[in-house]
Amino acid sequence: MELADYHAVLALWRRSDGIGLSEADRRPAIAAYLRRNRGMSFVVIAGGRIIGAVLCGHDGRRGYLHHLAVAPAWRRRGIGRALVDAALARLAKAGIVKCNLFLFEDNIGGRAFWLTRGWKARPDLIFMQKRVRRPSRSAC
Repeated sequence: MELADYHAVLALWRRSDGIGLSEADRRPAIAAYLRRNRGMSFVVIAGGRIIGAVLCGHDGRRGYLHHLAVAPAWRRRGIGRALVDAALARLAKAGIVKCNLFLFEDNIGGRAFWLTRGWKARPDLIFMQKRVRRPSRSAC
């Protein structure tokens, strides 16, 4: 994934159930994320259009996958699996041994996808968040 893909990827994310967008998904934030995590995020192109995307990076200890999306007409063809495999391979090459992701509790389809691929839910953890500054513009 390159920053030039941003508008097409954002459009795919907006059309995808189970993906929540925020100020962290604005172009400047994605640009910073891609710079910090070069070569770890991927897109799939068919017919000149982006039909799949995953945002991937790490903090030096743990990897993170965000916003895996495949256009509905292209699902169940291994595209999501290929995107995840590519991202995990890059994390492994960087020496990262564990990867985390965030999933909305009501995202049944997403949960099934991840569970059938060996991911485990962590019921012993609670996700917490705090805003450290106000966003400067409306969310994506």
